[in-house]
Amino acid sequence: MYVNADKLISHAHLFTMTGDGVGYVADGAVAVRGDRIAATGPTSDLAARYKAAETIDATGCAVLPGLIDAHMHTPLALVRGVAQDVAHWMQRALAPYSRHITPEAALAGTQLNILEALKAGTTTMVDYTRPLPGWAEAFQQAGVRARLTPTINAMPPGGMAGWKLGDLYPLDPAAGQASIDTAVAFARDWHGASGGRITAMLGPQAPDMLPRDQLLQVKRIACREGWMIHMHVAQGDREIDQMLKRYGRRTPAFLDSLGLLDEELLAVHLTEATDDEAALIARRGAHMALCSGSIGIIDGIVPPSRAFRDAGGLVALGSDQASGNNCNNIFNEMKLTALFNKIQHRDPAVMPAWEVLRMATVEGARAIGLGDETGSLEVGKQADLILVDLGVPNLSPVLDAPVRNIVPNLVYAASGHEVKTVMVAGQVLMRDRQVHTLDEDAILDEAQIQAGAIARRVVADPVHRGMALLAAMEAGQL
Repeated sequence: MYVNADKLISHAHLFTMTGDGVGYVADGAVAVRGDRIAATGPTSDLAARYKAAETIDATGCAVLPGLIDAHMHTPLALVRGVAQDVAHWMQRALAPYSRHITPEAALAGTQLNILEALKAGTTTMVDYTRPLPGWAEAFQQAGVRARLTPTINAMPPGGMAGWKLGDLYPLDPAAGQASIDTAVAFARDWHGASGGRITAMLGPQAPDMLPRDQLLQVKRIACREGWMIHMHVAQGDREIDQMLKRYGRRTPAFLDSLGLLDEELLAVHLTEATDDEAALIARRGAHMALCSGSIGIIDGIVPPSRAFRDAGGLVALGSDQASGNNCNNIFNEMKLTALFNKIQHRDPAVMPAWEVLRMATVEGARAIGLGDETGSLEVGKQADLILVDLGVPNLSPVLDAPVRNIVPNLVYAASGHEVKTVMVAGQVLMRDRQVHTLDEDAILDEAQIQAGAIARRVVADPVHRGMALLAAMEAGQL
């Protein structure tokens, strides 16, 4: 007797990401009932057991869990490409633009980033920004899974505008408390929304941007409510300098003294952490969000993810922000993570393809606290999965013996444009590259309009004259 299913994905190169590897099943299938996975296994087995309302033929495709982007700043998609190839990128390249991003422009950036990431196979997005009207609703409409993190900081109005490198910047406790209150209200409204697809974290921007007592306040709230903390940690020499001047300690030791290094912390970047500091953070149980593309471009640094993993820590991959990284694409992050670490350690065996694919799926899901729901194709988990066309030139030919070449090619040769179908919670969001839940043309048009308006405001602002890239413009280099 057949068992009913809503969908049966059949004849796939199936990568379940179960066990300690990639969980490959030749000619594999996935049965979906409602928003959950009912079964996985060989197509011959599931076809004999399940009667599906819809069968999706995945011949010639890899089927794998949807990708996890563990750290994004989606509004900044609207200023893509303005902050590369410069030192002090935040102050001398991004700040003149970010000060002119209106709420309408920020929302256009969020919608653009969601579209971009979805089309490249990202099904879970961990976004980090100040709450703005329509922010959560944009993810809700798209149908993706989201972990939304409202920014918390005590920077005075204007942020870093006017701050000089090397100075101890002032903190405004009233601004800090207001941002805490706003973040908590947002999290209470949205945590668990849309059948659990939308959840929240608390986001102290960084330990140098919030007074000690307010950091502890955020930790108490997070513990009481059962929310994770999502925070930039040791993210640059600026932060370390501020911490030493303010507290006489580097960031990891300071957070350890407060009890903030635990399994409820997603520590982002660790750009300036030493291997010993990274190992300490991992041993305490915190997780790491690694943004290889962004940190490579804006800082020229390879964060200590190998030391973190060697100490037993979970590492997730994040794309960060398109103003510095240029894209929000986890295929890009997988490749750069593998390459940068091989180069740094002068060892081609470091960060093999299968390992970074796990960081983008099952280990990433565990690191952001969603390991019981997504990240692998297992019975009872959410049906978040993607179909990747292996018949395109850059992923051909497909070899199965004596060495299977699919995973290395996904990591080192795919660009994300090979993703043809995306499913989240059992719902097909994109089929044959056509997104069903979003108006792609309208999103692109609005992004262009809002970006042009930002650029005009920047030109009218005298602050822009100090931008590091103006000389390159005048020399005809851009």
